[in-house]
Amino acid sequence: MTRPIPDYPIDIFTPDAVRHARAVDDALREFAPVVRLHDGTMMLGRHEHVSAGLLDWQAFSSTSRPWHDPASPRPEILLTDDPPRHTQVRKVISDALSPRALEGAKATFQQAAEDFVARLRQREGEAIDAVGEITQAYIFEVLPEVLGLPKEGRQHMHGFSQMVWATMGPPGELFDEAMNHDFSAVIAWLETACDRHALSPNGIGQSIFAAADRGQVTMAEAKLLLQTVLSAGADTTYLTMANAIRAWALFPDQYEKLRADPKLLRNAFDESLRWDSPSRMAGRITTRDVAIDDYVIPAGTRCGLMFAAANRDPRFWDNPEAYDIERDTKHSLGWGYGVHGCVGRVLAQTEAQAFLGTLVREVASFAIAGDYEPWMTTVGHGPIRQPVKLKFA
Repeated sequence: MTRPIPDYPIDIFTPDAVRHARAVDDALREFAPVVRLHDGTMMLGRHEHVSAGLLDWQAFSSTSRPWHDPASPRPEILLTDDPPRHTQVRKVISDALSPRALEGAKATFQQAAEDFVARLRQREGEAIDAVGEITQAYIFEVLPEVLGLPKEGRQHMHGFSQMVWATMGPPGELFDEAMNHDFSAVIAWLETACDRHALSPNGIGQSIFAAADRGQVTMAEAKLLLQTVLSAGADTTYLTMANAIRAWALFPDQYEKLRADPKLLRNAFDESLRWDSPSRMAGRITTRDVAIDDYVIPAGTRCGLMFAAANRDPRFWDNPEAYDIERDTKHSLGWGYGVHGCVGRVLAQTEAQAFLGTLVREVASFAIAGDYEPWMTTVGHGPIRQPVKLKFA
């Protein structure tokens, strides 16, 4: 016998809810296996159900998401496709960002990391923002270089982040506040900087356009895919790197263990994704009735699959609030799951290996030096500011 899906009494997208997203999302997960928000969207927060929903793209389609606006200024491709179209488009990105394709970029990432950390050494003992002055600054410096974008206009990277993530959530105070900004300069920069003729000949961007030459996508789609990589390769990566630094300050025993065995860096990065995921949720629409324990989500219902809450579900994870660099993260949802698993995973890991690897080698310890300030977007999640102090080896 099915039970009625309970209405959830709290708006999880208000500014106050976003400031306390970790507690808000965990509370929703514990309320019921599935809940209905005031706008009719159904939310799933337990690992068992979120992971199953991500794997079952036939039942949980990406083609019509909650709060999805096809006229929004963010790139509309890949994340809003299902197979077989998604498979065709994804191959273009997976080829462009394969380990072999990124082999030549490793030296660029590594040299930029060495230079950046050398500059940080001059500020030893100062309070430095782990986001704006460390991880975001590094990514915004080196990623456009590897993609082959022109140097002019790169100051618009931050505005692009805000524009993309603000449009992923529902209408409300934060959405309206973001949309009150004039993004015309950002959009103009994207149009010119991501044009094929503006790109350097050896960057990743040109390999994406080469796929259009082969007929895998159109030229317009290649441009959208480059813009997608520019966004996805930046925001979630620098947020996860900042969370790694924050975790290393809060769990110094884990950082000591990492410095003693740097081979654990990849797992330490993956654990940062689980411990505080940079995306709260992904949207889907059900194509058929879906049973969730004693409840049934009707076909045609817009749903939110809550990555972050699932990644802290005590039903699945042992001591989920702890940051443990030796944890088995095989079933973490930080990289997504199923056909929409992060296609830029190799790129993010290459960035992290270079930058975080250099920090681990050079920095003896990190200490929290000020209050955590959350990124005020409804779906993107993480620190927009976290002061820390670095003690170099």
